[in-house]
Amino acid sequence: MKVIKIDKTEWTGGIDKSRAKYLLFGPVKDKDVQNNERYIFKQLSADQFPDMEASDTVLSPKGTVFPQTEKMLQVSLDPSVPDHHIMKRVDTDYSPRAVIGIRPFDAKALTLVNLNFDTKDYRDPYWCDAYQATTFVGLAVNKPSQFDFSTSMGSSPFGEEGLDVLLVDNGSEFLAKVITDKGQSFLDAAGFNKSADESSAQKIEELKAAAEKAVAAKVGTDNLTKRTILELHEAPFWNDIAFAYINCGTCTFVCPTCWCFDIQDETKGKSSTRFRNWDSCMFPLFTLHGSGHNPRGEKVQRVRQRFMHKLKYFLDKYDKGTMCVGCGRCVQSCPVNIDIREVCNIMNNYEPKK
Repeated sequence: MKVIKIDKTEWTGGIDKSRAKYLLFGPVKDKDVQNNERYIFKQLSADQFPDMEASDTVLSPKGTVFPQTEKMLQVSLDPSVPDHHIMKRVDTDYSPRAVIGIRPFDAKALTLVNLNFDTKDYRDPYWCDAYQATTFVGLAVNKPSQFDFSTSMGSSPFGEEGLDVLLVDNGSEFLAKVITDKGQSFLDAAGFNKSADESSAQKIEELKAAAEKAVAAKVGTDNLTKRTILELHEAPFWNDIAFAYINCGTCTFVCPTCWCFDIQDETKGKSSTRFRNWDSCMFPLFTLHGSGHNPRGEKVQRVRQRFMHKLKYFLDKYDKGTMCVGCGRCVQSCPVNIDIREVCNIMNNYEPKK
């Protein structure tokens, strides 16, 4: 294991140096429409630096690879223009970029989304090109929040899956654990090359053990594979879970593993653009057919779909654990207090009547 020591007095200088080779993204303080302060991930301007003291961001950095709105194709409707009425992929900058300060559970979440967009049968070029161009520089969570239940969902405050570098805050310095060659290349570009002493690896393990012990919430998943899809689908508890649901879709937009999207064409004058926009399975219009039929027209059907997808369908299809990394954003953001931890425990403990 290679560990690099980065003195915090040298941090901004190294980040500035890395701009020569990377587009940088990181957490910064922002304000919402009600003027409340919050942290978001965004592309950093030349005078901005990632806020390494930031609390968990409202949205995950998924949007750095899978934007909320993304131009896909453009077409000219002018008959005098060559190749008119032929849609072409929009030119997009996929030069190397680095996402700095991503939490370990968010990095793991991106590996789960990748299972959907990069398959043997289909490769989504927009996702894949962005994902492959990105270096993920993670920041370990020394003090997990009350909403964190990552250790129950196959992740950890110090998890490494999906990361190229794991930064560990050690007071006056960062200890940078090099995980991949991409991670080493970023550290080289930033000029971070001071090897840490042998005690640093032990220090990382000590901080990791303390952080994992501090994760208070425990969720059971061990029985989910034992129940069939129909047993859980037809279980009697869904109406109770869905009672408070208000169709807002907040949980899906803050979730780092949701990948639902809609396609829309916009035409102005003699040009047209096709966009991909985030959508939500929690909205009634998401499954509305052109015929007027809606297979999930009732709110209980949509609530069941969300949790069955996260905790059962994905689990059975990919055998990679649940489609939840325990970040806790949906728990924190839900205006009617629907808690995925409680739902998971209900599903996990359910015993169908014989």
